[in-house]
Amino acid sequence: MSSERPRNIGHGGFVRKIAAVLLYALCVTPAFAQQQRQDQTPQQQQTQDQTQQQRAPLTPAQQQQLPNPIALANRGAVRIITGMEGGTYARTGSDLGILDNDTLRVLTVLGKGSLQNLSDILYLSGIDIGFVQADALTYAKQHNMFPGLTQNIRYIAKLYDEEVHVLARKDITRLADLNGQRVNVDVQGSGSAMTAQILLDALGIKANIEHQKQIVGLQELQRGEIAAVIHVGGAPIPLFGRVPGDLGLHLLPVPLAPALAQTYLPDQFTHATYPALVPDGPPVSTIAVGDVMAVFDWQPHTERYNKVVRFVDAFFGKFNELLQPPWDPKWREVNLSAEVPGWTRFKPAQDWLAAHSTASNPTADLQGRFNAFLAQTKPVGDGKLTDAAKTVLFQQFLAWDKQQSAAH
Repeated sequence: MSSERPRNIGHGGFVRKIAAVLLYALCVTPAFAQQQRQDQTPQQQQTQDQTQQQRAPLTPAQQQQLPNPIALANRGAVRIITGMEGGTYARTGSDLGILDNDTLRVLTVLGKGSLQNLSDILYLSGIDIGFVQADALTYAKQHNMFPGLTQNIRYIAKLYDEEVHVLARKDITRLADLNGQRVNVDVQGSGSAMTAQILLDALGIKANIEHQKQIVGLQELQRGEIAAVIHVGGAPIPLFGRVPGDLGLHLLPVPLAPALAQTYLPDQFTHATYPALVPDGPPVSTIAVGDVMAVFDWQPHTERYNKVVRFVDAFFGKFNELLQPPWDPKWREVNLSAEVPGWTRFKPAQDWLAAHSTASNPTADLQGRFNAFLAQTKPVGDGKLTDAAKTVLFQQFLAWDKQQSAAH
């Protein structure tokens, strides 16, 4: 056994050994890497090069060329304000998601009624389109509510009609009985509140108006605390459809007075519509108001204008899909070419309809249907009609024509 002690290499010797190893690695590794690259296929080499490029830090010029994620997310977004939860506007508005494509994304927002929707289209950031009752424009102009309203608001299409519901206690048998009674008409700014005021003013009825949400008003009516609830919505309204039949609540007839004939249509409720509120027998007459898809009149070729144009193309182009299940049946009442008195159509919508019009003559078709209606209608007296009577008769024809279309 050797008695020689292990050699102590010292600190300097250790450092020299480490340096030698590193020098060897620097010499051998590039040669090994070059040999490994030569053994790779061209596809493997391309993949390796791309990976190294991705790992490399971007230059300032490259960073500026990257797409802005905020701009990408908002590029095709169109925001539509509809109505309160569970209402006709909210239900049909949610159907518009079928229009989404690579350049369009439809975002719907719950609204607070027609007058508020008009305000939001005009002033609320991000809102392009809104669902509005046709009578809202006239009401807002008469009350000087929004400066520049006529210049800045247009409509894309007339939508469906919504019926005026006057749900009352058992002891209230006619509208005149509401004089001096508590009547809930929904929140301030809602279409129901606006139409209720127009209706009661036209008929000279002085009710004690309340502005609770309709679900609260209905609860008060069921407890007998108020006389009636006035609500505008597409029948059947789910809220009213759930009312028990043993409470004695019923829908009051609403006449189409001459003062209302310029704006409203005659309509009716049947037992099939509301089995618990309408007896099995003659229908209950009422009036209806048309709804419009309103839009801000953006300057041509601006970003917001171009977004709405894309929406118009998609909405008109895919409209027939909305007529099929599972989409809301209210879409089947819509006539895209129908005009709205007192409103001006958004020019790209008008241009689309003109470009896609059929060879048939809509005016002749309408005249033919009106003649068929007259054949079933016997004018009172000597058959000579005043202008007001002609207006009422034409509104009755429109209601009749809608019923005939639904039957077919």
